[in-house]
Amino acid sequence: MFEKYLEEVSKTSLFQGILSKDISTMLNCLKPRVCSYTRNDYIVTGGDVYESIGIVLKGSATVSKENAEGKRTVITLLKQGEIFGEIIAFSSQMIWPATVQAHEACVVLFLPRGKIVGECDRMCSWHRILIQNFLRIISERALMLNKKVEYLTIKSIRGKISTYLLEQYRKSGDVNITLPLNRNELSDFLNVSRPSMSREMSKMREEGIIDFHLTSVKIKDVQGLKQMSVL
Repeated sequence: MFEKYLEEVSKTSLFQGILSKDISTMLNCLKPRVCSYTRNDYIVTGGDVYESIGIVLKGSATVSKENAEGKRTVITLLKQGEIFGEIIAFSSQMIWPATVQAHEACVVLFLPRGKIVGECDRMCSWHRILIQNFLRIISERALMLNKKVEYLTIKSIRGKISTYLLEQYRKSGDVNITLPLNRNELSDFLNVSRPSMSREMSKMREEGIIDFHLTSVKIKDVQGLKQMSVL
């Protein structure tokens, strides 16, 4: 029943190093479920009972949290092949701490957490590799959360914007950047209001630091952006 998703599953980091011929057998052993969602559908709502780990097979989704006042903060954007729910897989917590929402139409595969962190009844040869991949992903996610904390500690809006644009520039190696988040999502991620962020970006454009249209940004002064990132 999982044959139509074998190609997508084989490309995910969780199954890295596992032979393609073993994937079908593996999925039958793990007994996952596959769900489809349209844009803005809630995949998981914060407070739901935790049962499984999700893998985005197609499309993308956002992970966000709300504070007591109802303000939404985007933690990350999940792209094809990325997983969510791994942070609490080894904990005793049984409640989802965040909300996962479809950023666009997407397909998600859910793996029962007991099948990953527990013993494999069949002692499958790939189970050790799966555990190693899982621990690596958790470590990488911890580094990402540290980066999020870094944004929260930057005092100025300009400093936050500059740091984020420099990070995207370093990832792509190109001054012409397509932002993975829209304006609302970016302001949530940086923990600033959208009007304030838009005003600051407009000032940066007037000063010749950047140019932009919608989610397309061109960095015109990399050195100037680096200086602003420490503000």
